[in-house]
Amino acid sequence: MTSIKPDLDGHARASTADRANDRANDRANDGAGDLVRRAAQQTSELMRAELRLAVAEVKEKGKHAGLGAGMFGGAGLVALYGVGALAAAAIAALALVLPVWAAALIIAAVLFAGAGALALLGKRQTDRAVPPVPTDALRETRRDVTEVRERSHR
Repeated sequence: MTSIKPDLDGHARASTADRANDRANDRANDGAGDLVRRAAQQTSELMRAELRLAVAEVKEKGKHAGLGAGMFGGAGLVALYGVGALAAAAIAALALVLPVWAAALIIAAVLFAGAGALALLGKRQTDRAVPPVPTDALRETRRDVTEVRERSHR
């Protein structure tokens, strides 16, 4: 039963507790159709949330794949400079017989070491992006479906 009390403006209004009790009574009197409708709506909302999670996860993996590919490209560019330095070293070795080519060889070794470091970093980033399947979202969706099935059999 709702008690009506005047508010500060003199208007009659039901108290918050009374309105909450009325809503609880309405829910208790809901039919099976309302319960099924509410369950379908909640399931739909859950699936949409899981889909948003999957999209976010795929975007994150795509970011890592892009970084890895960029680092591989950088490694290729640095390796190209290394090949150029080796060519300069060979030319210097033929033109002069000693120190100029030794310096060019040292520079080439440093450039190749940089390329190797970039290649390792690129591989690490690419490995984080594979497989491009939203595994976390799939696991959560399976768990949710299992729980819904268990609750529906009770």
